[in-house]
Amino acid sequence: MTDIVIGSGPSGVAVASALLSRGRSVVMLDGGRVLETSRTQLLERMASTSPEMWTRADRASWTEPQYHTPPGQVRRYGSDFAMEPRGATLAASENAFGLRSSLAVGGLSNLWGSAILPYRSADLADWPISAADLAPHYESLARFLPFAGEADALAGLFPTGPQLSQSRLAASPQGEVLLQRLGTVRSELDALGITAGKARQAVASGCRQCGMCLHGCPWGLIWSARSVIPALQAFPAFSYRSGSIATIFEESDDAVRVTLADRSHIRGTRLFIAAGVLETTRLLLVSQPTRGMVTLKDSHHGFLPTLHRWSSPRRPDKALYHTLPQAFVELDDPAISPYLVHSQLYTWNEFFERDLIASYGKKLPGSAPLWRALARRLIVAQIFLHSDHSAKVSLRLEPNGHLVANVIENAETSTVLKRAGDVIGRGLRTAGLHPLSFALRSNPVGSSFHAGSTVPMAKDPDEAQSDVLGRPHGLSRVHIVDASVLPSIPATTITLSVMANAHRIGTLAP
Repeated sequence: MTDIVIGSGPSGVAVASALLSRGRSVVMLDGGRVLETSRTQLLERMASTSPEMWTRADRASWTEPQYHTPPGQVRRYGSDFAMEPRGATLAASENAFGLRSSLAVGGLSNLWGSAILPYRSADLADWPISAADLAPHYESLARFLPFAGEADALAGLFPTGPQLSQSRLAASPQGEVLLQRLGTVRSELDALGITAGKARQAVASGCRQCGMCLHGCPWGLIWSARSVIPALQAFPAFSYRSGSIATIFEESDDAVRVTLADRSHIRGTRLFIAAGVLETTRLLLVSQPTRGMVTLKDSHHGFLPTLHRWSSPRRPDKALYHTLPQAFVELDDPAISPYLVHSQLYTWNEFFERDLIASYGKKLPGSAPLWRALARRLIVAQIFLHSDHSAKVSLRLEPNGHLVANVIENAETSTVLKRAGDVIGRGLRTAGLHPLSFALRSNPVGSSFHAGSTVPMAKDPDEAQSDVLGRPHGLSRVHIVDASVLPSIPATTITLSVMANAHRIGTLAP
C-alpha cells in the first residue's frame, strides 16, 4: 500500500517530498482548485510583455478586484480561487475571526507575502522538539523553495535556517534608504533590544519590479506550493488526485481508510493530514467526534504607520519596484515579552493611498490630494506577537459540517502590542521615521494566518494533544503535519517552520 497525503499546500508538499526521498509511495488528495481560464489568459498576456507595455485596462483588471473583496477575503490574479469564502467553512458568528480555508492547488501559499524566517531557539522553549531538530529540514527545503536575502544583523539572531545566497531582490526606492538608515543606527537599535535587517522572501531570481506582488506575480516568481507538484509528479511513486476532498478517516491495525466527498474510499499504510488548520480541524472532529472541541492559538498582529522625514529623489508611486516587505525588525525585550516580537516593514503601495482616502477623505471633502501626498511618505510596520499574548479560538463542529468559532480574548494583547509598538516606534524614529502611534491598529483574530496549535505536539500527549510525530492521542497511523500541531505560535513568520516540521515528520514516520 501507499501513504496518503491530504493537501497540496506548503506542509503537504514538504511531507510528500520527505516520504518520496525515502522511497515511499505517495498519493496526494487535493481540492485541486485552479485559476479560471479567463484570468489565466490575462496572466499569460501580461507575462508575455514587459510592465511598461501593459495597458491601463490590463492593470485595472489585474488590481481592481483586490480592492472590492468581502471582509477577510484575499484575492490574487483577480480571483477567489485560492481562498474559500467564510460561509463555506464557518458558521455565522458574532465574533470576528479572520482565518480562512483553501481548496486550491498550493493552498494559501497562492496568497502569502513570501516572508520567511526560522524560529528562534528561545521561542521554542515550550516545544517537545528544538530548533536543532528543525535545522536539517530547513536546509532540505532549499531543494524546491527559493530564498532571497542577505547576510546581515539578523543572522546573529537566527543562527539556524536556510542559506540566503540563492537570489537577490532589489529594495524599493524607499526601502533602499530605509535599510541604509537602519544600518547606520545599529547601536541605538541594540540599546532598545532591536535587530533590523533586510526582509527574507521566498522569491525566485528574475524579479521584474512591476509592483504587482500583492495582486499576483504574472511570472509566478513568488513561491507557491503549486509549483512543486510537477517535481513530485516526476517520481513514479507519486500520484496526485485533484478534486478529491476527504470527509472522514478511519484507522485500523494495519491501514487507514479515507472516505472522499464522492463516497469513494482509499486505503493507505499511513495518513498525513496537511489540509490547513480549519479543514484539518473539521476532518479530525468528524473522524473523532468524542473530541467535541479544539482550541486554536493565534499570533496577533497590528499595523503601526510611520511617515519618513527624508526627501526622495523619485516618487515611489512612479517607479517600478516590489511591494513585498522590505525590512524585518525584531524586538527582544523581556520587559515586554519573554518572546521575540516580529515586525515587517512595507513601503509605498497603492493600498496605503486607498486606505487613507477611504478612512479620512469623506471627513474632509476635497482632501484626496493631501492623503495621496502623505501615502507617498508612509511606511507601515506590521507587528506580530507570540500566541501567549494573543487570543485563542474554540472550534466545534455543527451537524451540517460548519465550524463554530468563538474568540476567547486575551487581556494582555492590547497592552503588549502598544508597548511593543512604542519601542519599535522609538527605534524607527532614530532612522528618520515619525511613528503615528495614535493610529496603531489591531487586526481581527486569525487574520494574520499565523495560527494553529489545535492538536499541539507533546512528549507525553494527553487526549487533546499529539505526539512529536503529529499523531493525535489514540492514533498510530495518522499524522497531522500542518500548523495544527505546533505547540505555540511564535511571532516570526510561520510557513518555513511549518514546512520544516512537516518534512521532519515525513522523514521520521515509521
